[in-house]
Amino acid sequence: MNFVEELRWRGMLHDIMPETEEYLLENKTTGYIGFDPTADSLHIGSLVPIIILMHFQKAGHKPIALVGGATGMVGDPSGKSEERNLLDEETLNKNVAGVKAQLARFLDFDNTSENAAEMVNNYDWMKEISLIEFVRDVGKHISVNYMMAKDSVKKRLDSDSQTGMSFTEFTYQLFQGYDFYHLFKEKNCMLQMGGSDQWGNITTGTELIRRKAQGKAFALTCKLITKADGTKFGKTAGGNVWLDAKRTSPYKFYQYWLNSSDEDSEKYIKIFTFLDKETIDTLIAEHRESPHLRILQRKIGEEVTIMTHGKEAFDNAIKASSILFGKSTAEDLKTLDEQTFLDVFEGVPQAEIERSIIENGLEIVPAFADNGFLKSNSEVRRALKENSISVNKEKVNEDCIIAIKDLIANNYVLLQRGKKSYFILKIV
Repeated sequence: MNFVEELRWRGMLHDIMPETEEYLLENKTTGYIGFDPTADSLHIGSLVPIIILMHFQKAGHKPIALVGGATGMVGDPSGKSEERNLLDEETLNKNVAGVKAQLARFLDFDNTSENAAEMVNNYDWMKEISLIEFVRDVGKHISVNYMMAKDSVKKRLDSDSQTGMSFTEFTYQLFQGYDFYHLFKEKNCMLQMGGSDQWGNITTGTELIRRKAQGKAFALTCKLITKADGTKFGKTAGGNVWLDAKRTSPYKFYQYWLNSSDEDSEKYIKIFTFLDKETIDTLIAEHRESPHLRILQRKIGEEVTIMTHGKEAFDNAIKASSILFGKSTAEDLKTLDEQTFLDVFEGVPQAEIERSIIENGLEIVPAFADNGFLKSNSEVRRALKENSISVNKEKVNEDCIIAIKDLIANNYVLLQRGKKSYFILKIV
């Protein structure tokens, strides 16, 4: 498998250092990508570098995932308009642990494999280096002129920001460059990969290897993912789409891909799945014939949700989708966990009632009339005669009593009038 060609036809390749492709074709190589531990979970923007490492491993090479416990304390200026808040060591350690656990779901870390993936934390080697050592042994090899010429530096210095760029951020490229040098020396790591905004930092590493170790190393970057409508990839009205199921439920994760535009989906199917070119070309052709069926969106959602959360989570996401848009029963609703239930019925008005009321049995008329859903007892009774009242998606009559056994996720009851008017009782 030609790793570089795989990235190229999928539209993922951006910059590549001369001779990199030839070197990878002739040698089984160790390469790495850095992950910034600014949170205890990665988000879907991180899927691109993860997938690159997965392709790299599938091509027979050894991937290293570097978690930046040290560089996370400094802050990368690449693509940033202002300096971010720096995290303390305790928070960083928590974030590093979360990121490491997630990466293990995507890469093969089985030590019996000759190209088993490896995770490293640059804090492990950076913590032993004094400022004097770093300035003497690293700083002297890279000139200020060289550092100033980097786009990440020039853009910040040329911007209208009154804060400019701190010395802390200015030195970031030296820290990242030293990571590459360290992995080159200690693990024979010949390649660094990353997003296109990382080209300057990555090539500082290859330059440091050339000057300090008289070695030759390689670099490539992938394109940054953009959306056709100009909005930021991986963002929703509610914020980031996370890889952690506790932060973004598998249902919401699946819905993100399902709601992709047709134009974006033709790009995403190549980037975010491992389907071969023939299969992808067929899917794109079928989608163009019948775009209303959302063939691409559904296939991307299936592939990426299973890859990230597993088959069971994907099946539950499909079930949750059918609960809102198709026929379902009270038993179907009761299979949902609390977060998925709230995600499915996001924006539905709620009222709180005490648990003791449910324990004693809540009659249907006050359930609908006393909590702000319908205006009066008489309106509830009219709706009951029209057979338009449902509890947990099942039609009921005036004799219905809501009890503990009816609770969804042990805390909720779903009231409904007609097909589209919902209300949630939250038990407290």
